[in-house]
Amino acid sequence: MNATPMPLWTKPFLLCLANNLFLFIFYFAQTTILPIYILNELGGNVTQAGLTLTLFMASAIAIRPFSGLIIEKLGQRRTLILSATLFSVIAFGYLFISNLTSLYVLRLLHGVWFSILTTVFVPIVNQFIPDQRRGEGMGYYGMSVSLGIVLGPLIGLSLISYFSYTFITAILVAMVFIGFAFCFFIPVKEIAQPETASTEKKHISLNDFIEKKSLSVSLLVMMISFSYASIMSFIAPFASSIHLMQYAGLFFVVFAISMMSLRPITGKIYDRKGPQYVIYPSILTFSLGLLVLSQAQSLIGFLGSAVLVGLGFGTAQPCLQTLAIQRAPKHRIGYATSTFYTCYDIGIAIGSMVVGMMITHQSFSFAFIICAILTALSLLYFKWVVQRRPLSQLKYS
Repeated sequence: MNATPMPLWTKPFLLCLANNLFLFIFYFAQTTILPIYILNELGGNVTQAGLTLTLFMASAIAIRPFSGLIIEKLGQRRTLILSATLFSVIAFGYLFISNLTSLYVLRLLHGVWFSILTTVFVPIVNQFIPDQRRGEGMGYYGMSVSLGIVLGPLIGLSLISYFSYTFITAILVAMVFIGFAFCFFIPVKEIAQPETASTEKKHISLNDFIEKKSLSVSLLVMMISFSYASIMSFIAPFASSIHLMQYAGLFFVVFAISMMSLRPITGKIYDRKGPQYVIYPSILTFSLGLLVLSQAQSLIGFLGSAVLVGLGFGTAQPCLQTLAIQRAPKHRIGYATSTFYTCYDIGIAIGSMVVGMMITHQSFSFAFIICAILTALSLLYFKWVVQRRPLSQLKYS
């Protein structure tokens, strides 16, 4: 007898997608409009506006390696409820900010719970994705982030010209609380720990911070995110340098739409043929996009690179995350997620600094070409290190 396959589009899966969407709409909308509020209402300068973004990321990166241990100690459901509660309450605090000092403290605290919440949601959503549709399911989960990338800035920038920062934030906070309410309807099941893990555990070790089985994949995403930092941090000044600043926002819209366009298809290819059939072409496409961007002088080249970078990076990142999760035992998915995001964040942080130095001492074109070469070379690491373990027959341990 053939068992009936578990469906993908279940109520818990949809609740996870909706919660993640609202979370990232809030995050990207605040990232967009908060600097405007600081400059226009709080009397701050550009450096202080940048600091609020840096503090958020710094606390998120600092807590990320501990997220797996927190999830193991508290359990997935309690971690979800606690982190969602505190994230929502702190989000409410934006309505009462009146000076930069209190905003700095708020951003530090918010980054902590954003990091834990986004980490715990990955093992939870994986409870509702059938093993044979893992790539497809994680692709759709990644699409909720991509929609947040589009809708967050779109909502923020569309409303900020007509309404106050407080009014817009109130709308965003309401969305966060709706997502918070959804958390109570997600039937989270705790993954049983192996008896050997519970009896042998006597002190904190490296395993409490890193999932070793997922580390090789996570180091690959660190290489990819290093190059992606050139897009995140420097696309606006690059657009200005080639007199296309008015199209910088459109770049991200095209980029995000491209990210979402192939995910349902590539997820199915990942599941049916294996990760390598997606990862090789996607990383090469990302590299090509960076190369096209390095030579862009017209709107066609500028937006054409957005399509290629969106297709490439937007496909590679969720596939690598799925692969990192599949490498880990079920009870270690939280650690695998923590390891993956920690390496991803480190790549972004180092990339932003190093690419900035390359631009300062050379040029935008030089920096994008170097990132394109490094991205292409990462495929050698994928072939010689990651592929040492068969990729086409991955299942949970």
